[in-house]
Amino acid sequence: MRVPAPTASVVVRVQAEPFDLAAEVAALKAAAASEPGAIVTFTGICRSESGKLTALELEHYPGMAEAEIARIAAGAAERWSLGAVTVVHRYGKLEPGKDIVLVAAAAPHRGAAFEAASYIMDYMKTRAPFWKKEHLADGTSGDWVAPKNADDDAAAKW
Repeated sequence: MRVPAPTASVVVRVQAEPFDLAAEVAALKAAAASEPGAIVTFTGICRSESGKLTALELEHYPGMAEAEIARIAAGAAERWSLGAVTVVHRYGKLEPGKDIVLVAAAAPHRGAAFEAASYIMDYMKTRAPFWKKEHLADGTSGDWVAPKNADDDAAAKW
């Protein structure tokens, strides 16, 4: 007889404020539906693109972005029997070196935690309604960043 896994804690926030990695991991561990044997975190960081950018401006579709991320995270939690998932995605004008996104997955074993975090990131890049605009070092506003085929390819592997 197969016993169903406890329902995972899924926390999703889209916010302008920075997040505290240590506090997020502590909260994830405390909220886990089952004792985690592994917690994997991914933090996406704003790049300068070799000095080309002074900032990256992120916009989102409020309400829809959170709902889509929650759907993706819940799917990962079910697929890999996770105890907890936390996703925090920032918006606003972020300078190089600033954190953009956190994906944290708590699982009984490391393999599931790694795969789930990667899955969430791959799907978020292609399905969550976020847009990025470059702010260039010469003081001008650059283009909106176009979707990348590599992101679609990464999501397609799942």
